[in-house]
Amino acid sequence: QVQLVESGGGLVQPGGSLRLSCAASGIIFSMYPVGWYRQPPGKQRDLVAAFRSGGSTDYADSVRGRFTISRDNAKNTVYLQMNSLKPEDTAVYYCNHVRSSRPPWDWGQGTQVTVSS
Repeated sequence: QVQLVESGGGLVQPGGSLRLSCAASGIIFSMYPVGWYRQPPGKQRDLVAAFRSGGSTDYADSVRGRFTISRDNAKNTVYLQMNSLKPEDTAVYYCNHVRSSRPPWDWGQGTQVTVSS
């Protein structure tokens, strides 16, 4: 059974930074294309950063140049470094695989990011 545990969120001022972590058990992250999703209040959950097959990375236009996805295979953990945060980045952030042909793993609890002055 796959378990995903996201952490690292919090309240930050505009222009600030946060690093999110997603630890997995039950799977080996490095074997799958995985990414970070976010769900703003009252909106759908969207993919914002991903590792694709082959190890390349991909970002939503809204975060490109500000967010960086990385991973530590030894810790089976994926990270999201978020810089120059904006109020519109406020959301609950989740990790999961990015294979559109397969149902997602069970979602974790997510981690809340709030960008506000």
